[in-house]
Amino acid sequence: MKVHVAVLATLDSKHEAARFVCEALAKAGAAPWLVDLSLRPHAHAFADVRGDAVAKAAGTSWDALARLSRAEAAERMIGGGTRIVRAKLARAGIGGVIGVGGANGSTMACAIMRALPLGLPKAMVTPVAATAAVQWYVAESDIAMFPTIGDISLNRITRAAMANAARALAGMARARAGRRAAKRVPLIGVSSFGNTQPAVDRITARLEAEGYEVIHFHASGPGGRALEQLAAAGELAGVIDLTTSELTDLLTGGVYSAGEARLTAAGAAGLPQVVVPGCLDFTNWWVGQVPEKYRDREFFQYNVEILLMRTNAEEFTALGTLMGERLRAAKGPVRVLVPRLGMSQLVGRKTYDIAGNERGAWAQPDTDRVFVGTLRRYLPERAIRELAHHINDAAFADACVDEMIGFLGRPPRRSAARPGARASRRAVTARAKKNSAAGTPPRARAPRVARRARRVPR
Repeated sequence: MKVHVAVLATLDSKHEAARFVCEALAKAGAAPWLVDLSLRPHAHAFADVRGDAVAKAAGTSWDALARLSRAEAAERMIGGGTRIVRAKLARAGIGGVIGVGGANGSTMACAIMRALPLGLPKAMVTPVAATAAVQWYVAESDIAMFPTIGDISLNRITRAAMANAARALAGMARARAGRRAAKRVPLIGVSSFGNTQPAVDRITARLEAEGYEVIHFHASGPGGRALEQLAAAGELAGVIDLTTSELTDLLTGGVYSAGEARLTAAGAAGLPQVVVPGCLDFTNWWVGQVPEKYRDREFFQYNVEILLMRTNAEEFTALGTLMGERLRAAKGPVRVLVPRLGMSQLVGRKTYDIAGNERGAWAQPDTDRVFVGTLRRYLPERAIRELAHHINDAAFADACVDEMIGFLGRPPRRSAARPGARASRRAVTARAKKNSAAGTPPRARAPRVARRARRVPR
């Protein structure tokens, strides 16, 4: 089965590589559809969509682009290219997308691919695939990155990398085209952390046993952004936002912030939301890199790389305001469930100063109450339920699921659940009961700030 594949490249500088990728796609049984993203006029006129047409789709011209800065011109071409590729996709004209280029070419091609539906095969062939910057090119999308080892020029090493990427993309596109449309099972998003894993496991098992699909979003920045993206795209039927700690990092500048859009898209889309202040009681910092203004605070070293800073009353006031304002604007049903016996596994542990000396107890119920008191100023009484459970108690997880199913109405047919869901539920139930009191946190360790941990790219 022959499928069409969009090829994104800048022909003013990468025309040889673009032609090679098109030829490799043709040999692999796919029909290339080449879109030129060049920022200024040139003499290579073999693209299916010329650069001047892309510029026109952006409301400008090639000549006008040539007078702009590189960054401004690239933004215009991203806009025009996105419109053109989306229109082609809407006509079922392409089954996948592949880009080839350096840093600027990757910026444009990946931005266009990020605007396309998840599940559509996407690949970027570039030397920047071997750098830490790859997280910004991929972001919350499903782009496969293929490093070319060398820069974009044709030799036996780069040809092999480009040909492999073209064959892989052609194969993915053919496989996607050959699949029969599967019945769409409602997909529930659940935000997660290792710190809330017992609850995540039980929630997942119960939802799957009821016939739903579940996708987890790790609350480390990209996960929260992906949750917002899928909610806005209409991919989710509801959200159990169990682990909202990215809001704390947003407030304090921590390393796991998901940005200003967190906790907005599901509400704007009218999706039912069950929201929990899970792990809202700490900020994540890399060990050895706590900002000076926070160095007199209370900490707990979670692992070799992460140092957790205990949230104080002032921050809980700000978090209650932030969450309240965002949920008050939601167009769909909202329920906030508050676990009064602890928001994370850290309950029962000690806190330490930055030098590693013991300071006090992590459990600070009076401080935590500030959050709930503030939240009540923004949401009606019926929207908030306080439960006498720890977040990882089985009963709390069950309450989250019961609220969601209540919002959605009757669950889908049980036959829609994936094989093994019931067995999974039994296993998770046993594990959740074992951890029901307060979870099983990592062994307490005083912060070790003398040894600077390896920094993980943000």
